[in-house]
Amino acid sequence: MTISTEILPLVKEPERLENRLAEIPPEPGVYFMRDKSDRIIYIGKSRKLRSRVRSYFRDGYNKSERIATMVKLVTEIEFIVTDTEAEALALEANLIKQHQPYFNVLLKDDKKYPYLCITWSEDYPRIFITRKRQFGKEKDKFYGPYTDAGLLREIVRICKRIFPQRQRPQPLFKDRPCLNYDLGRCPGVCQQMTSPEEYRKIVQKVAMVFQGRTQELMHILTQQMNAAAQDLNFELAARIRDQISGLKSLTADQKVSLPDDTVSRDAVALALPSGIALAANEQHACIQLFQIRAGQLVGRLAFVADAHAEPGAILQRVLEEHYQTADSVEIPIEILVQHDLPDGEILADVLTQRKGKKVTILTPLRQTKAELIEMVERNAQYELQRMQKFGDRNHQAMQDLATILDLPDVPHRIEGYDISHIQGSNAVASQVVFIDGLPAKQHYRHYKIKNPTVTAGHSDDFASLAEVIGRRFRKYGEDQQLARLGNPDWPDLIMIDGGKGQLSSVIAILQEMNLLEDLRVVSLAKQREEIFLPGESQPLITDAEQPGVQLLRRLRDEAHRFAVSFHRQQRSDKLKRSRLDEIPGLGHHRQKQLLGHFRSVDYIRQATPTQLAEVAGIGPRLAQEIYDYFHPA
Repeated sequence: MTISTEILPLVKEPERLENRLAEIPPEPGVYFMRDKSDRIIYIGKSRKLRSRVRSYFRDGYNKSERIATMVKLVTEIEFIVTDTEAEALALEANLIKQHQPYFNVLLKDDKKYPYLCITWSEDYPRIFITRKRQFGKEKDKFYGPYTDAGLLREIVRICKRIFPQRQRPQPLFKDRPCLNYDLGRCPGVCQQMTSPEEYRKIVQKVAMVFQGRTQELMHILTQQMNAAAQDLNFELAARIRDQISGLKSLTADQKVSLPDDTVSRDAVALALPSGIALAANEQHACIQLFQIRAGQLVGRLAFVADAHAEPGAILQRVLEEHYQTADSVEIPIEILVQHDLPDGEILADVLTQRKGKKVTILTPLRQTKAELIEMVERNAQYELQRMQKFGDRNHQAMQDLATILDLPDVPHRIEGYDISHIQGSNAVASQVVFIDGLPAKQHYRHYKIKNPTVTAGHSDDFASLAEVIGRRFRKYGEDQQLARLGNPDWPDLIMIDGGKGQLSSVIAILQEMNLLEDLRVVSLAKQREEIFLPGESQPLITDAEQPGVQLLRRLRDEAHRFAVSFHRQQRSDKLKRSRLDEIPGLGHHRQKQLLGHFRSVDYIRQATPTQLAEVAGIGPRLAQEIYDYFHPA
């Protein structure tokens, strides 16, 4: 007799379900739902774990279709008890990021929305715009994501004009500040002419702009200006007056007046007033977050999330994610939401504790606040329509490409390759990746051509491409089992920049590795935008302007840009070291140490023997030889 070992869902084993529910305590914490494969499919939180988890299995409980489907799959329930609701909220957010459960609301990492980053982890913080939010350093602060990249760049530009701060990522000169210091636009950070404490005070003023505290900042500056004038320090008073004037012009450019300015309102920011709304289609939800201060719109943020959950659950997830890293000064007194939140009371209590003041979460139904929510919702709808239009256009291009190349399905991952060199010197190659028709820069790769026959004055693009493709797919040639369906790194299509010759060289190397049957390869010639297939002497009959061909052209142009930029970098590095190569006893490792210390050959030329000897690995004798080389008798 065969005994089945299959684990049944809890709903099919009432006795085991009841025993498990009885074991869950009525305390705050986080709960996990697992399926028969032991995968975590849902993570939730509650101030009373037992009653919340029991509600999922109660007959007559008003469950959405998504939750009802999840409950039928649950085979095990686990929990973690916490001391407070705030701990449960933070723990749930971290666990969702770690496990990415299928039935939870997951925010999309949408690279089209930029952030502003302030690197508080550094002695002299940097301020820059980025589309990649990283959590490597806890002290670094990200503001956003912002819907208008152009407006964000303009605000940063004006802030740099109002408040003197570092204008360049690297110093222009070794021993003196650049012209920005003389113009009063930089306090001389590169030469440490201002202390880290004083510089951080300047950056804090910029941070207040992105925290929506511009009115508060202007009030502080006005007091400082009056104090300077009373002390007869008219030069300082005039400088502060100009800063106040700049802030007024900044707020005039970016704010929209709104009624009822007695309360600060916000949706997902620390001390900013706002409303938040949602518009969902079958795949994604676009969430807009308006930040309002003193009756004026001071910021507009955007988020993208899976749309399979209830609207209130999506808004709850967005707000929790947004406030998780917010400072107390950024938390608003009032948060307006379009739909009731499933755990709004927990979120409001946690924010109240962090704020030190009562934080209220409201779902307005009448008058001004409801009109504000309607305005935010309209903006979310417009953004959703824009995203859908772009997605439809992109999907049309991929379908057209599949038709042109007679592919069995729409290509998910497409890779493009190109070679860059100047008559064979500093030959490099690029690998760019498009996923679902969009650049996936995290998968881009550079290659330095190692073929000994490719040298200055002797180029060989055919051999170079064969080398790169061989290196890219070497591990798959050695283990044929890797080159199969389900491998996320396996391309549905490879595009080679070039004509029949380039394509033939790639086909030959793939045949050697027995991978040609598993890969679809084409080439795109620049002159007439012609597509060549393996074994065909004539190009495909296509229109250069049809969507599928345009997609290949975008891929080809991106591969070319990426290859050229890497080639220029390699050529620049070689030029930097070319004169150093002529110095006896100065090998590649010591050259790197010198360039890392002095940053350029010009600085090395200007250095004294004593300064040269300060570099690790450069003794007094070698330092004198370097100095003598640049200063012959």
